[in-house]
Amino acid sequence: MVDVLRVDRKVSVVAHGFKEMRQEATQIAAECSVPESLQASKELYASTTHQVRMVAVFVLGDIGAKSGEAVRILREKVSTDSSWQVQEILAQAFNQYCKDVGYEASVPTITDWMVDKNPNVRRAATEGLRIWNSKPYFKQHPQEAIRLLARLKGDESEYVRTAVGNAIRDISRNEDRMVKRELDTWNVSEASVAFTHALASRFLK
Repeated sequence: MVDVLRVDRKVSVVAHGFKEMRQEATQIAAECSVPESLQASKELYASTTHQVRMVAVFVLGDIGAKSGEAVRILREKVSTDSSWQVQEILAQAFNQYCKDVGYEASVPTITDWMVDKNPNVRRAATEGLRIWNSKPYFKQHPQEAIRLLARLKGDESEYVRTAVGNAIRDISRNEDRMVKRELDTWNVSEASVAFTHALASRFLK
């Protein structure tokens, strides 16, 4: 049984960062079964305090590889949270899920999240895996990371395009020629694409 009040008292006073929330979630996932962790995450997520909800989201990410319900909650419920801090943890939780499943095996899920109608879901799939080419599979296949990200170059959400541009920019530190070849195919006469292009090309000579 997770002491929700104890967790609340500990993390609700945290003004910056997420270290304490990460620690609480790690402890819950380590000490509880998957069903117990899932139930704890639901109780924690019911809190009106965003720091407590952040703990819940971390837990959901930790058990996502073993719980389809946890992944559904992340995608369908957490993505609608009004707290930007919670949205940041959603991205981290998605990355944890992909790491645990395996990045190559997660490509279909990543692709699916990237076409979700909710921009917070699309952004989580994009932002969560940064730095993309430091991750197993994408480190050996950076062109696959660029291909996936480039699909969202003209996304209707500036929030998503910012994540896309920054993610491609990260990759360009090691794969400048590959990124340049991709960017040269973009139609920058479209304002949305030009926005992403400016971010993605920042490190290119």
